[in-house]
Amino acid sequence: MRPYSIALAGKGGTGKTTLAGMLVKYLIYKEKTPILAVDADSNANFNDVLGVPISGTLGDARESMKKGNVPSGMTKDVFMSMKMQEAVVETNNYDLIVMGRPEGAGCYCAANTLLTNFLDKLTDNYPYMIMDNEAGMEHISRLTTRNVDVMILVSDGSVRGLTAAVRINELAKNLHIGMGKSFLIINRSKSTPSDTIINIIKDADITYAGHLPSDDTIYDYDMDGKATIDLPMDNVFVRAAFDLFDKHLSLR
Repeated sequence: MRPYSIALAGKGGTGKTTLAGMLVKYLIYKEKTPILAVDADSNANFNDVLGVPISGTLGDARESMKKGNVPSGMTKDVFMSMKMQEAVVETNNYDLIVMGRPEGAGCYCAANTLLTNFLDKLTDNYPYMIMDNEAGMEHISRLTTRNVDVMILVSDGSVRGLTAAVRINELAKNLHIGMGKSFLIINRSKSTPSDTIINIIKDADITYAGHLPSDDTIYDYDMDGKATIDLPMDNVFVRAAFDLFDKHLSLR
């Protein structure tokens, strides 16, 4: 059965990856079932939020095959399967896989086909999947985000951040990527959103889930190299995020 998938998108610097980590924390707490976390950002740092090291990416596997590093006597599909299995970081509560950087010059058709087949098989093993996407709209325009049950658009309190989120939502609808529903979260908010921001949201016809507070504890965790998924349950940001998820996610 296909996993219940939640994708996050928005302008860079809005705290999108931190919020993705909160979703993993939320599902661990609520569902107690296997979760697949996918870092689809070429500037991968989802693992930092989750506090786990990575030893390889799917991009590394693809590059290895493209450069002809397949050992003698091993078929390409067996080689790719081995490399991609090595790229899966396993923990007690969730697994993480990092997509890695985009393709370089030349044809990656064979490697990408094997990669797609691997991901299709992998995701079937998990009831839930959280995908942290690249900042901006590249992942949507390349159709790397497909069949998403929920798209969470993340913005800060700026008009620029909100405009980017609205455009991503419009593009996702126009490309018919199989998006179930979408909603907007204003993150790192220092106050209630202004009338200007609220009016832009209304004009854009996008579901507004609410805003999450700016929290110095998250900044301190980042500066100290601590995993933000380890924030205590009584933290103001964690409580606010869980409340929004309770209201707007229809879990299985």
